[in-house]
Amino acid sequence: MTAYQMFIGAAGGGAATTIDVLVVAGGGGGGGGGGGAGGYAEQTNRSVSSGTSYTVTIGSGGAAGSNTVNGTSGNNSVFDTITANGGAGGGRDNANGIAGGSGSGGGATSTGNFTGGSATQGSSGGATGYGFAGGNSPNSTSPYPAAGGGGAGAVGGTPATNSDTSGSGGAGRASSISGASVTYAGGGGGGNSSNANVGSGGAGGGGAGGVAGTANTGGGGGGANKINGATGGSGIVIIRYPDTFAAATSTTGSPTVTVTGGYRIYTWTGSGSITF
Repeated sequence: MTAYQMFIGAAGGGAATTIDVLVVAGGGGGGGGGGGAGGYAEQTNRSVSSGTSYTVTIGSGGAAGSNTVNGTSGNNSVFDTITANGGAGGGRDNANGIAGGSGSGGGATSTGNFTGGSATQGSSGGATGYGFAGGNSPNSTSPYPAAGGGGAGAVGGTPATNSDTSGSGGAGRASSISGASVTYAGGGGGGNSSNANVGSGGAGGGGAGGVAGTANTGGGGGGANKINGATGGSGIVIIRYPDTFAAATSTTGSPTVTVTGGYRIYTWTGSGSITF
């Protein structure tokens, strides 16, 4: 690189050539068990090309189930070739959890032991992925506590046998890509037929039993609080690069753009694109 080229880059005249990326999928809706968090994928120093349009897709959260109907799994979020898998919908009562970005919790049971769903999020498109399994549901008695959904940082909670307290959602994973440390992709807490002692939501937007996952965190929805579960939280995509490089030549989807801490940061809560 010549001295002139270095000067142009420092003045913000050149396009970014590498970026940091965070992609979080939509969380699963709660059934009896808590919904699994959306898959979490991150990469630093990802190469990008000037003049190329890169697609951004934000996954919506899954619909709520109930103690008799599985929750719906969340939708995938995508940046270019990086895909974060939607979180699993919570298992209905007397059923296993479901596999997803993070797996969902098993439903409340009095008929046997039911397992949490497995996590499907792995490396994707050069990014490292994170997701954990949902908690298991042991044979129990009234008020039949259900298990928590998995998060991006920990497995969902499993209730103790014959306990009256449901499993908590698995904790999410923290990222500082936005300029501050924020935790994303917490699992939903398990439901409970007593309308009390529901599982707490996992740190990172997971909903407690009967409570929706937080929007744009990929949090799993809480399991059925007596009857109905709750919806999962939508996903998010964030990219950043040093502010010594120029702003993107175009974006769609109305990302929020901030310049802080030496970085230019783009945050999408709706689908769109970016051209450097």
